[in-house]
Amino acid sequence: MTGGLDEEIAGLVGARRGHFRLESGHHGELWLDLELLCLRPHRVELFTSELARRLEAHAIEAVCGPLIEGAFVALRVAAHLEVDFSYAVREATRAGGIHPFDYRIPEVVRPRLEGRRVAIVNDVINAGSAVLGTYRALMECGALPVAVGALLSLGEWAPTWASQAGLALESVARWPNSIWTPAECPLCAAGVPLGGIRAVTSPPT
Repeated sequence: MTGGLDEEIAGLVGARRGHFRLESGHHGELWLDLELLCLRPHRVELFTSELARRLEAHAIEAVCGPLIEGAFVALRVAAHLEVDFSYAVREATRAGGIHPFDYRIPEVVRPRLEGRRVAIVNDVINAGSAVLGTYRALMECGALPVAVGALLSLGEWAPTWASQAGLALESVARWPNSIWTPAECPLCAAGVPLGGIRAVTSPPT
């Protein structure tokens, strides 16, 4: 891939700097408007084909992605690999806390994933709430998760967790990024209110 890849991805996801509460319950200073990612589907195709190429080495038999935007990426990766596709739906489990959501795979699909080598594919992995939920849902199905893939991996959660879980990690791009629990958040300590501050026109360094 070219040296301008990070800039191209930054242009697709509407990055902003500020003080934000993430799905996982963590706080962070980077927000990506992922609803914009597939606004022009042909622009994403370059990245999904590259991610599929990287996952091909892991003998994938099916691809599963968390709804919403992650499943769009997973669907295209499955098409490139010519394997089955499924998705996981987010379900609320408790108010507050870290990783407060479970994910569930549709009942009719669950038997078709049992015993099969599955790649979990998301659009962006940051605190990992959607990926972790999808992984747990696949394990409940008796599937065999072997790899996790993303167009963009932020920070250290994904490589750390993938290594601990014994999964291969493939990402098209990677940006440095920090997240914190609310109790540890330096932005909260500094009195920075939750909300956007400014747009990001290039990837973090």
